Amino acid sequence: MLFYILKRILQVIPVFLGATLLIYFMVFAMPGDPIAALFGDKQPPQALLDEIREQYALDQPFIIQYFNYLGGIFRLDFGTTFSGQDVGEVLARTFPVTLRLAIEAIVLAAVLAVVIGSLSAFFKNSWFDHTMLVIALIFIAVPVFVVGFFAQYVFGVVLGWASPTVGENNGWLGLLLPASTLAVSVYATSMRLMRSSTIETIGQDWVRTAYGKGLPRRRVIPVHVLRNSFIPMVTDLGTTFGILMVGATVTEGIFNIPGVGNTLYQAILKHEAPTIVSFVTVFVVVYVFINLLIDLLYGLLDPRIRYVS
Repeated sequence: MLFYILKRILQVIPVFLGATLLIYFMVFAMPGDPIAALFGDKQPPQALLDEIREQYALDQPFIIQYFNYLGGIFRLDFGTTFSGQDVGEVLARTFPVTLRLAIEAIVLAAVLAVVIGSLSAFFKNSWFDHTMLVIALIFIAVPVFVVGFFAQYVFGVVLGWASPTVGENNGWLGLLLPASTLAVSVYATSMRLMRSSTIETIGQDWVRTAYGKGLPRRRVIPVHVLRNSFIPMVTDLGTTFGILMVGATVTEGIFNIPGVGNTLYQAILKHEAPTIVSFVTVFVVVYVFINLLIDLLYGLLDPRIRYVS
């Protein structure tokens, strides 16, 4: 187990270097002058533009800029935005908000997927099963911004159950409505995986053996059926969590959430290379860590899995 964990951690190094190099190159290759864009239509003297470029090391070749950035990362210095803010402070302010949103959405999606997916499997081909599958297909087909605007209008404006926008009220309770929006948008795939996995597990030999040994249903279902049915769903939700950390931009925009998505979007518009690459670097580390955690959960869910290499 320990050797496996160390091996996976070492695999983070080339992933980290490759991801940051690719993103930095893409930012570097973007058309336009980010410094000139700061002044809009009224351009300052060329000497001032050159001074600002030198301040942000934008006058250096690409590879020099990249290695300067890597050196800053190892010193925990993520650079400075074009507005003069420390990128590390911006990340510390916005990352926890998006993290809370993603965790809340994944927990809600997991509860829905386990409950509805397992019930659909136990009552296969019933009216409940068919209804839940149709609803899941609807959620898969409808874009998240449609679900977001609908939830915002119905539950925030018409019913008044929640605030239509989040703003500074970005605690766990304040993020419940946008998290629910993300949850119903991503749970459908996990629910269908849970259903199919549960149906397959119910027909396995060890389940029939457990019943044959006289074990009660309340023991067989949670221990022998649901536990072994979790693996596909855990993989899907783990991957989805990493995607939510990066791709919740639309939901954050709809509900005015001061998270990573909005900040990253503004940084892309301004060509702020330090902000973009710093955020992506954190995403890479989080995503790899989540995948490592998922791999380790496999061993807990299925005792047959052993980490020998």
